[in-house]
Amino acid sequence: MITIGQLAGYVGVSVKTIRVYHDKGLLPEPDRDASGYRRYGANDVIDLIKIRTLAEAGVPLARIRDLRSAGDEEFQQALREIDDGLTDRIRGLRATQGRLRRLAAGDLAPLPAEVGAHLADLARWGFTPRWVDLQRDLWILVFATHPDRAIALFHDQAEILADPALRQLFLDYDHAYDLDADDPRIDDLARRAAEATRERYGPDELPGLDAASEIPALIQGTVNASSPAWQRLDTLIRAQLDV
Repeated sequence: MITIGQLAGYVGVSVKTIRVYHDKGLLPEPDRDASGYRRYGANDVIDLIKIRTLAEAGVPLARIRDLRSAGDEEFQQALREIDDGLTDRIRGLRATQGRLRRLAAGDLAPLPAEVGAHLADLARWGFTPRWVDLQRDLWILVFATHPDRAIALFHDQAEILADPALRQLFLDYDHAYDLDADDPRIDDLARRAAEATRERYGPDELPGLDAASEIPALIQGTVNASSPAWQRLDTLIRAQLDV
């Protein structure tokens, strides 16, 4: 027979933890000996190992208490379910670890290979590093929050930029960053952008995310906040398209 301190040391838990298990009804308290100490036997060691193993697997104490009275078949089924849950948690932790490592490498989130190739094309076509970085960050946001719609929106933009005339329009938008907000070139660019949008989509609704999403406003707000010229461009284009 062993003391509570010895039991704790053998199993690798604290005395306080054993007392919690007593209070919760997981581990019966043995009677005290003539000296007033509680003495534990081999069965207590085995029971405590089972409790510790289940608790470390994330099983709630109330569930562990229920399993103490379960039959062998029910207990084995519960262990299989716990094992499946651990497998899912391990898979999630590995995914989290991968994201953490990408973050450490400066990559906030994975983007499809075609998006990476498109970003490389932007640099090759003469877009500023500022614009390329902005596009990368915005696509990360869209793919992270709306993966079901992101690829369709990306293909629409990639198709637009494949047209040299429309690409020039976006290049002009990029290079308008440092213009004064009241520069007359802003008005001309807004008119051209609105005309190109109407020509491409006609009376149809512009492609975008679901109506309840706050992401488009967040994206446009980020863009506008970086340049007074871009903010005025957005205001003028919206006014001309009545959106």
